[in-house]
Amino acid sequence: MAEILYKEESYKIIGACIEVHKKLGSGFLESVYAEALELEFKKVNIPYDREKKLPVFYDDQPQKKYFEADFVCFGAIIIELKATKFLTEADH
Repeated sequence: MAEILYKEESYKIIGACIEVHKKLGSGFLESVYAEALELEFKKVNIPYDREKKLPVFYDDQPQKKYFEADFVCFGAIIIELKATKFLTEADH
């Protein structure tokens, strides 16, 4: 198993995600969970940027397209929300 980078920050984020899931349960769209998670991040003082556009490079060349992360927390941890019954290998 890989070592967890930013261990304390990751546990804090996971705790916020679990709290949202405990309160909302399953069955909503990603946008509903994103709104609730933003409120939870504020409540537990997790710094974040929402829908952050990140540059994509190919052979050290910036591409016209970009990756838009649902959240970037602590300036380093990308959070990509999924609202589905099952995660596929591609989701990992």
